[in-house]
Amino acid sequence: MGQMIEVSRPDGGKTPAYLAPSPCPGSPAVVLVQEWWGLNDHIRSVAERLASEGYTVLSPDLYRGRATTQADEANHLMESLDFADAIQQDIAGCVIHLAEGGRKVGVTGFCMGGALTVAAAALVPGLSAAVCFYGIPPRQVADPALIRIPFMGHFATLDTWCTPAAAASLEADMRAAGHSPEVHHYVAQHAFFNDSRRAEVYDAACAELAWSRTTAFFARYLGG
Repeated sequence: MGQMIEVSRPDGGKTPAYLAPSPCPGSPAVVLVQEWWGLNDHIRSVAERLASEGYTVLSPDLYRGRATTQADEANHLMESLDFADAIQQDIAGCVIHLAEGGRKVGVTGFCMGGALTVAAAALVPGLSAAVCFYGIPPRQVADPALIRIPFMGHFATLDTWCTPAAAASLEADMRAAGHSPEVHHYVAQHAFFNDSRRAEVYDAACAELAWSRTTAFFARYLGG
């Protein structure tokens, strides 16, 4: 089982983060970015699942101990988050921490965490691969055309938040910049991967397919 630790930020501050270590010494690593609900049991379970695949995982607590099961409060917490600070300090600090010893580091996240994954892929040095689940940041936060690392995206065709049009625009921007993102679309709703908080939209077949594609992608570009 993992534990909470403190990670140094580039500015000298500290980020609380959930560490799920791999049983394999020197394993590659992944930064797992939370949904808008906070660093909850579901995200910890995903961290443990990634660890069982052979990755050391850090999930920064972007809300500093706050979490919710209410959509209105989750939206308030997300809108109150300083995205630039979360990207350039919290996530970047986790990347630096995990990269010690020269191991490769990837990033993944869901919903809000998916948007931050795209932004981190574009803005945070030291990453070797990124996998986004149904989240795209505003262009003023990060331009996807700046992504220079292998990128995979999982999007839902029935999503009314991270819409199919938004997903198509992300892919088009990256391809126009000369990149070759690996983008997958699922006949499912937003949050189709979340089997605990969003049981009403969870799709087991889509979730398992997305997971198998994600782990194969990380194995290809991170090792493990």
